[in-house]
Amino acid sequence: MSRQAAARGNRVGSNTGVVGALQKYFHESELPLISLSFLLPMIVLYEIGTYYFASDWARHTETRVLAFNLLRQFMAMFGATGRYLPCFAVLFILLTWHIARRDRWQLQVGTNFLMCIESALLALPILAIGNIIGHYVPLYAPGSSWKGGLVLALGAGIYEELVFRLIAFTLLNILLVDMLRMEKKWAYLLIVVASSILFALYHYWSPQSAPFRWSDCIFRTICGVYFGVLFVTRGFGITAGTHAIYDIYFFTWRALLV
Repeated sequence: MSRQAAARGNRVGSNTGVVGALQKYFHESELPLISLSFLLPMIVLYEIGTYYFASDWARHTETRVLAFNLLRQFMAMFGATGRYLPCFAVLFILLTWHIARRDRWQLQVGTNFLMCIESALLALPILAIGNIIGHYVPLYAPGSSWKGGLVLALGAGIYEELVFRLIAFTLLNILLVDMLRMEKKWAYLLIVVASSILFALYHYWSPQSAPFRWSDCIFRTICGVYFGVLFVTRGFGITAGTHAIYDIYFFTWRALLV
């Protein structure tokens, strides 16, 4: 074999190794157990941060992400009450999904690290879109501190994606694809659009929400579409991480301008 042929062979082998590593990463990062290990630190930080930075000790109240409260209220309708039930719901859903898939009980720290980097990069386009469309109304109650905003950013990434992507997509997929036999490509398009509109309108549900503005609603709908496409292509963990890191970007940027 000539030196040139050997060099070409080495390059092909190198490319194959890189492609194989990327394929392995994309596969692992979508697995339920890997997503859980990626999100678990955020869940813990959200609970600790809420206790110290988003609570009013005088009034014995705490500021929570609306999706978290809605999950708690939904569970209370069936007699299940508890401060941390939505947290356990995330654990239960992902662990049940993991068991149903019969995946190996093996964690990948390296994969989780790469998921942090990917989420941070995927959050940048939303930041750019927000600057183009206009001011993005914060997803926390007026008067919250910068630290409280960062805490709620973690909760928004986890629980809003749980409600509007993981749960909503699953239920709508059962309705449209399994029951109504709709063609998958049209069903997924409808699911992404419908969940995105609901995601945008959800931000005006709370009495503490800012007044409705078309620019904000359009931006949130675009964000919903973006997160919906991410969920379909990259899974729950990356989508929740991207959402949380975008909000962290926003709150940090807002604090620096004050």
